Amino acid sequence: MNNHKTDLKNLTLPALEQFLQGQGKERFRATQIFKWIYQHDARSFEEMTNISKDLRTQLSETACISTLEPEAVEVGNDGTRKYLFNLADGHAVESVLIPIEGRNTICISSQVGCAMACEFCLTGTFKLTRNLTTAEIVNQIMAVRQDVRDTGEEIRNIVMMGMGEPLHNLDNVIPAIRIMIDGNGLQLSNRRVTVSTCGLVPEMERLGREVPNINMAISLNATTDELRDRIMPVNRRYPLKELMRACKAFPLPGRRKITFEYVMLGGVNDSLEDAKRLLRLISDIPNKVNLIPFNEHEGCEFRAPTQAAIDAFHKYLIDRHVTVITRDSRGSDISAACGQLKGRLEK
Repeated sequence: MNNHKTDLKNLTLPALEQFLQGQGKERFRATQIFKWIYQHDARSFEEMTNISKDLRTQLSETACISTLEPEAVEVGNDGTRKYLFNLADGHAVESVLIPIEGRNTICISSQVGCAMACEFCLTGTFKLTRNLTTAEIVNQIMAVRQDVRDTGEEIRNIVMMGMGEPLHNLDNVIPAIRIMIDGNGLQLSNRRVTVSTCGLVPEMERLGREVPNINMAISLNATTDELRDRIMPVNRRYPLKELMRACKAFPLPGRRKITFEYVMLGGVNDSLEDAKRLLRLISDIPNKVNLIPFNEHEGCEFRAPTQAAIDAFHKYLIDRHVTVITRDSRGSDISAACGQLKGRLEK
């Protein structure tokens, strides 16, 4: 992408209005251009037929519209599709399309690598290279949408749970979310956008302030500070008590709940004692729990839990009226755990 040109996909609608005003153009042109980009997938200014030729020529000199093309796509037996995208600087990120009963969900990345260094996470082994731009975040959705459009499928849900810690890149993640939920942009309902964090407390507060009404998921994975300190270094900065306080304060509209993601590590955090502590931790927060049996990968010491441990944990919570989903390991035949495709292709 030309460095001296402004990539319009980095701009929210108000920022695009400002950009055009700076060039002496009318504000309403911004809405027209925004719709061309996000609702008609325009890749060049030439396609924008309701905009004067002069303005199109001027825009092509000062601005550009970036795209992402998948470098590799793997399709699993269960319909899961894994995309590897090469970025302009040669780095790569992944997105995953998960088809669940007609509600297609895309899991997108927010960083190249990750600085959080969670022990069980493959992306963490890549270390943080850089943040993704707003355009690179939005372009993942647009590329996947383009890919499934021929099948007549729609993208219904976005989860920011791919490579990276979204709250570590809020300066780009917040504008990307605004583009997703803008009625002139990607037109997604805020009910359909979920941001996951390992527990960056001040950033949770900022996100709640700046884009209220989206869904929050907490990657919890341990019920004591001792274990969480060991497997998730972020806990040393923001221990469980602080994290739970931030969850309680997070602005949730209506009857929505915070999702607590709990990766079950065999023999580490999958006992009934863990289930009891988990219930105590979250009982005064509107909650639902996603149990995620660990997806084993090369070079990692952790093991998947037994089916008996998963069932007992699940039953303990269900019997106490917690909404629990035990997530199937989707796409296990296509290396769909975050970072697996990138790791394999790099080898």
